[in-house]
Amino acid sequence: MTAATAAADGGTPRHTLVVDLGFGDAGKGATVDRLCQAGGVAAVVRFNGGAQAAHNVVTADGRHHTFAQFGAGTLRGVPTQLSRLTAVDPLALAAEADHLRALGVPDPYALVGVDRAAPLTTPYHAAANRLREQARGEGRHGSCGLGVGETARYALAHPGDAPTAGDCAARPRLLRRLRLLRDRLTDELGPLSAPPVEACAEAYTAFARAVRLTDETRLRELAARGRLVFEGAQGVLLDEWHGFHPYTTWSTTTFAHAETLLAEAGAAGEGLRLGVVRTYTTRHGPGPLVTEDPELTALLPEPHNGHGRWQGDFRIGHFDAVAHGYAAEVCGGVDALAVTHLDAPRRCRGLRICRAYGIDGAMVERLPAGPPGDLVRQAELTGRLLRAAPARWDTPGRDPRRWSEAIGSLLGAPVLLESSGPARQRVRDPRSIGKSKYVSGNGSALRV
Repeated sequence: MTAATAAADGGTPRHTLVVDLGFGDAGKGATVDRLCQAGGVAAVVRFNGGAQAAHNVVTADGRHHTFAQFGAGTLRGVPTQLSRLTAVDPLALAAEADHLRALGVPDPYALVGVDRAAPLTTPYHAAANRLREQARGEGRHGSCGLGVGETARYALAHPGDAPTAGDCAARPRLLRRLRLLRDRLTDELGPLSAPPVEACAEAYTAFARAVRLTDETRLRELAARGRLVFEGAQGVLLDEWHGFHPYTTWSTTTFAHAETLLAEAGAAGEGLRLGVVRTYTTRHGPGPLVTEDPELTALLPEPHNGHGRWQGDFRIGHFDAVAHGYAAEVCGGVDALAVTHLDAPRRCRGLRICRAYGIDGAMVERLPAGPPGDLVRQAELTGRLLRAAPARWDTPGRDPRRWSEAIGSLLGAPVLLESSGPARQRVRDPRSIGKSKYVSGNGSALRV
């Protein structure tokens, strides 16, 4: 039974696909944690990005963890599956495991499965990533400096030689690939600030013994046991093909990868596409943020996000309905929304919603989606957005219910989950949602 027929029969989509409709940091961690609280989740599946994710979860008893590679259901005891479409950094995973133990998770590695085909992020990738950002000077792209994009770049350039998680269990092949990787990047960029290959290999073989390395059958096994929650990294407005080039990531941040994996699990079309948005729009690092308002930085302090050495400043703007509508459209639509930070309108009286931009003297309500991969088009769009300014504003006031209703109406999708504060979420009965693929913005004639 597909999700569509399930909804028609009064049932619910079996699995949930969680994607951020902004520039990241909208609240995916809290959303996934809340979805796992209900029970019956067989695994949280990571389907893009890598160790640069920063998904914050604060439990009711005050524990806080910023999830990078472990799924955000870990504090609920829900296993994580790192798919072949996620870059894996064993050294960063070890540091994260240490913090989870301190929070009371006795054996974090026992909760992790890693697809053998998942690309490996190494200190050589991270060093190369930082050198490339330094070379850009004032034109930095806002990378996190952890080497995730460099991992994707190297794997595309050298598909037969790029190290994978499975190589960690085959030491001779691992050493050969690590040396080749180090030497190629050194030849291209100069000396890399990174540990010796042998030291990395020792840590990676320990990683291979600690986690469960899996093959292509694992997702199907997990789906047969219960619900899957697919946890995306970053946000759709940073997508490698649909984001505002060049201030993007080397990662597909839409639902596409999650849908691919769901099909491989034998459950094509059985996922509810859940888009996550804040009541205000944020961006970490450079690039267009049309509704940016520096005064909001002091009014809406950010306890878990700040200036990053490589990424740059954490920036805050009013809710950008134009950009979020674009994100929903390039995703192919969403079935439902999770609206977070609903406590913000009470704390910030002047918080508003931007419904249209002014660009070069024209009013723009919609940014139409283009074909994936046309980076010239995306760079031209970025140039226009850097000249844009909010042109039509309003505010639902201070009542969080009116904000939730307004955002749901603007993005054309029902609100499934509402969040006020780091540990307070309310989930509506998902049987009222079904699977509909709402797409916003198609009716506007005012487009850029």
